[in-house]
Amino acid sequence: MTSTDTITLTGLRARGFHGALAAERQLGQEFVVDATLFLDTAPAAAGDDLAKTADYGELAVRLTKVVEGEPVALIETLAQRLADVCLAISPLVEAAQVSVHKPAAPVPVPFGDVVVTITRRRS
Repeated sequence: MTSTDTITLTGLRARGFHGALAAERQLGQEFVVDATLFLDTAPAAAGDDLAKTADYGELAVRLTKVVEGEPVALIETLAQRLADVCLAISPLVEAAQVSVHKPAAPVPVPFGDVVVTITRRRS
Protein backbone atom coordinates (compact mmCIF):
# COMPACT_ATOMS: atom_id res chain seq x y z
CA MET A 1 0.00 0.00 0.00
CA THR A 2 1.22 3.48 -0.83
CA SER A 3 1.72 5.90 2.04
CA THR A 4 -0.80 8.70 2.39
CA ASP A 5 1.93 11.17 3.35
CA THR A 6 3.12 13.39 0.53
CA ILE A 7 5.74 15.96 -0.31
CA THR A 8 4.63 18.16 -3.19
CA LEU A 9 6.71 20.56 -5.27
CA THR A 10 4.59 22.78 -7.53
CA GLY A 11 5.31 25.32 -10.21
CA LEU A 12 8.92 24.36 -10.91
CA ARG A 13 9.87 26.31 -14.05
CA ALA A 14 12.64 25.47 -16.49
CA ARG A 15 13.39 26.09 -20.14
CA GLY A 16 13.56 23.05 -22.36
CA PHE A 17 13.67 22.17 -26.03
CA HIS A 18 11.07 19.41 -26.06
CA GLY A 19 8.46 18.95 -28.74
CA ALA A 20 7.57 17.18 -31.94
CA LEU A 21 8.02 20.29 -34.10
CA ALA A 22 11.41 21.53 -35.30
CA ALA A 23 10.63 25.07 -34.10
CA GLU A 24 10.10 23.80 -30.55
CA ARG A 25 13.47 22.11 -30.62
CA GLN A 26 15.17 25.25 -31.94
CA LEU A 27 13.49 27.97 -29.90
CA GLY A 28 12.67 26.13 -26.70
CA GLN A 29 10.00 27.14 -24.23
CA GLU A 30 9.18 27.16 -20.54
CA PHE A 31 7.87 23.99 -18.95
CA VAL A 32 6.24 23.87 -15.53
CA VAL A 33 6.51 20.75 -13.36
CA ASP A 34 4.51 19.62 -10.36
CA ALA A 35 5.75 16.55 -8.49
CA THR A 36 4.24 14.69 -5.56
CA LEU A 37 6.19 12.08 -3.66
CA PHE A 38 4.36 9.44 -1.61
CA LEU A 39 6.30 8.26 1.44
CA ASP A 40 5.98 7.77 5.17
CA THR A 41 7.17 11.02 6.76
CA ALA A 42 6.59 9.90 10.37
CA PRO A 43 10.18 8.67 10.96
CA ALA A 44 11.59 11.99 9.70
CA ALA A 45 9.19 13.98 11.87
CA ALA A 46 9.84 11.86 14.94
CA GLY A 47 13.60 12.36 14.73
CA ASP A 48 13.61 15.73 12.93
CA ASP A 49 15.95 13.98 10.49
CA LEU A 50 16.34 14.96 6.82
CA ALA A 51 17.98 11.58 6.11
CA LYS A 52 14.63 9.90 6.82
CA THR A 53 12.69 11.79 4.15
CA ALA A 54 13.18 13.11 0.61
CA ASP A 55 15.13 16.34 0.13
CA TYR A 56 12.82 18.53 -1.97
CA GLY A 57 15.61 21.03 -2.64
CA GLU A 58 17.72 18.32 -4.24
CA LEU A 59 14.63 17.06 -6.07
CA ALA A 60 14.04 20.51 -7.57
CA VAL A 61 17.62 20.68 -8.84
CA ARG A 62 17.46 17.20 -10.39
CA LEU A 63 14.09 17.81 -12.05
CA THR A 64 15.34 21.09 -13.51
CA LYS A 65 18.36 19.33 -15.02
CA VAL A 66 16.04 16.85 -16.76
CA VAL A 67 13.83 19.59 -18.22
CA GLU A 68 16.89 21.54 -19.37
CA GLY A 69 18.61 18.39 -20.63
CA GLU A 70 18.25 16.07 -23.60
CA PRO A 71 15.22 17.01 -25.73
CA VAL A 72 12.38 14.57 -26.34
CA ALA A 73 9.48 14.74 -28.76
CA LEU A 74 6.70 14.05 -26.25
CA ILE A 75 5.96 15.53 -22.86
CA GLU A 76 4.80 12.04 -21.92
CA THR A 77 8.44 10.95 -22.28
CA LEU A 78 9.60 13.96 -20.28
CA ALA A 79 7.09 13.12 -17.54
CA GLN A 80 8.42 9.55 -17.37
CA ARG A 81 11.99 10.79 -17.00
CA LEU A 82 10.91 13.13 -14.23
CA ALA A 83 9.02 10.36 -12.45
CA ASP A 84 12.14 8.20 -12.60
CA VAL A 85 14.06 10.99 -10.84
CA CYS A 86 11.34 11.26 -8.19
CA LEU A 87 11.55 7.55 -7.42
CA ALA A 88 15.36 7.66 -7.36
CA ILE A 89 15.63 10.65 -4.98
CA SER A 90 15.21 8.33 -1.99
CA PRO A 91 14.48 4.64 -1.42
CA LEU A 92 11.76 5.85 0.95
CA VAL A 93 9.66 7.18 -1.94
CA GLU A 94 6.99 4.58 -2.68
CA ALA A 95 5.32 6.36 -5.60
CA ALA A 96 5.40 9.65 -7.49
CA GLN A 97 2.93 11.70 -9.46
CA VAL A 98 4.33 14.14 -12.00
CA SER A 99 2.52 16.76 -14.06
CA VAL A 100 4.28 18.49 -16.95
CA HIS A 101 2.66 21.72 -18.09
CA LYS A 102 3.37 23.07 -21.55
CA PRO A 103 1.62 26.46 -21.53
CA ALA A 104 3.14 27.58 -24.85
CA ALA A 105 2.30 24.38 -26.75
CA PRO A 106 1.72 24.88 -30.48
CA VAL A 107 -2.07 24.62 -30.37
CA PRO A 108 -3.86 26.49 -33.19
CA VAL A 109 -6.73 27.80 -31.01
CA PRO A 110 -6.83 29.75 -27.73
CA PHE A 111 -6.16 27.54 -24.66
CA GLY A 112 -4.94 27.82 -21.10
CA ASP A 113 -2.50 24.95 -20.71
CA VAL A 114 -1.58 21.46 -21.83
CA VAL A 115 -0.77 19.07 -18.98
CA VAL A 116 0.33 15.43 -18.93
CA THR A 117 0.09 13.77 -15.50
CA ILE A 118 1.49 10.33 -14.71
CA THR A 119 1.75 8.24 -11.56
CA ARG A 120 4.50 5.67 -11.11
CA ARG A 121 5.13 3.26 -8.26
CA ARG A 122 8.32 1.62 -7.12
CA SER A 123 8.40 -1.93 -8.49
